Amino acid sequence: MGCGRAGATLAQSLEGHGHSVAVIDQNADAFRRLDADFAGSKVTGLGFDRDTLTQAGIEDAYGFAAVSDGDNSNILAARVVRETFGVANVVARIYDPHRAEIYQRLGIPTVATVRWTADQVLRRLLPMGATAEYSDASGQIVLSQIDVHAGWVGKTLRALEAASGARVAYVTRYGDGLLPTESTVLQESDTVHVLLRTDENDTVERVLTNAPKEEDA
Repeated sequence: MGCGRAGATLAQSLEGHGHSVAVIDQNADAFRRLDADFAGSKVTGLGFDRDTLTQAGIEDAYGFAAVSDGDNSNILAARVVRETFGVANVVARIYDPHRAEIYQRLGIPTVATVRWTADQVLRRLLPMGATAEYSDASGQIVLSQIDVHAGWVGKTLRALEAASGARVAYVTRYGDGLLPTESTVLQESDTVHVLLRTDENDTVERVLTNAPKEEDA
């Protein structure tokens, strides 16, 4: 929902990953932001209106991103999609980062606009494993963002380190960077950034993108 610059970028990124996409916007002129070869559906209407959502194919949707320019519209649409249509993968863009925590407690992942990118929303809809963010000059050490399995939520970051062999460099929580301590526990909204050896990337990704084993609990 929302075909501003961010929404158009996200829609085309999803289509580029091989997904079928429907874009909803109440202003038909907004669809001009999409590339001429965009093959997805363009639905004019309100993103929290059930008939509009049904026309867009919400009943068969894997995920839904509310990225219009209004906080209230985004959160309302996200709740309708999750609670009425049962779509599990929902994310909403929020202009006011101080409200993000409230929405997180409603079970809806949010991204504050100040630090928002289409890639961040895309990762919340379609987890991508490990993505390198920085490498040292030798290429032997890499800083990676890991899409950690939900089964690790509630466990300490030390447990993640012990199981994977990687070192948690920092966590992004509600848009802010957090340096972890020994007692820091992974929360549902956290984005985890780890330091690891390049040759251990596959092992670390396999461990952290799957639910923890009993001995890691």
